[in-house]
Amino acid sequence: MRTALIVAFGLLMFGCGYSEDEWQAQLARYADLEAEHAAERKAHAATSDKLSESEKRVQELLAELKKMGVDVEQLESKLQEEGTEKERLAADLDQMQRALEEYKRRAAQLERIKKRFELLRDKLQKLTNLGLKVQIRHNRMVISLPGDVLFASGKDELREEGISVLNAVAEVIRTDKQLNARYFQVAGHTDNKPLRYNVKFVDNWGLSAMRARQVLVYLVSPVDAKEGGGGLNPKRLHAAGYGDTDPVADNGSDAGRQANRRVELVLMPDVEEMLDLKTLI
Repeated sequence: MRTALIVAFGLLMFGCGYSEDEWQAQLARYADLEAEHAAERKAHAATSDKLSESEKRVQELLAELKKMGVDVEQLESKLQEEGTEKERLAADLDQMQRALEEYKRRAAQLERIKKRFELLRDKLQKLTNLGLKVQIRHNRMVISLPGDVLFASGKDELREEGISVLNAVAEVIRTDKQLNARYFQVAGHTDNKPLRYNVKFVDNWGLSAMRARQVLVYLVSPVDAKEGGGGLNPKRLHAAGYGDTDPVADNGSDAGRQANRRVELVLMPDVEEMLDLKTLI
């Protein structure tokens, strides 16, 4: 086929009055263009392979984060919506290369987020060994403290057993430089049973908020205080009451209601993590 094209090209050149030298020059230019085109095809194929590898790595990281409890539904949707898929960009090598860099950037971000969660999980392993539940909820690392251990029914005074639990939690955070530098939300939760008339709390919102406040006050009190304390930085903790609006179990059973009566210590994301998540979501 190539020979036939060259012969036809030569006949056309001679028919138009071109000399031998001019014909050879044109043939050389044609050969150069063909070589350049072949090189572009090769580069295109190589970039396509790299893009496929990066896409695969992104999907693997998303799967790993999902197993860890991170909500990745929005991440997956956004990646698809932004349309960096190789099929949409296959016509242009430059666009494919830009898409490849974008996937590499996303993969690097997911790697950093995954490592942060793994590091925090390992640091809080001591609490898991003590029987406390450490998990990821709403893309946050959460230490769940059983409400019935901390408080008597309908009360906000800490029990001795609850104080022991708070001392253990505070020690893990206080003695770790990275954890001690993080921000935490102390979140109170109740079951859905209406609180009997109570001038002090009024309703479950009030009870959950006051229990969260009691836990916070103890955690930020000096360790050598007369009534004890966790010695944590008061500038890095804040309290919130959620009432029965965020259950973790079915309120239709005693066991479910017991699970919902809890105080959570929620590790808040730092600035870099918020920027990463904003970029991804």
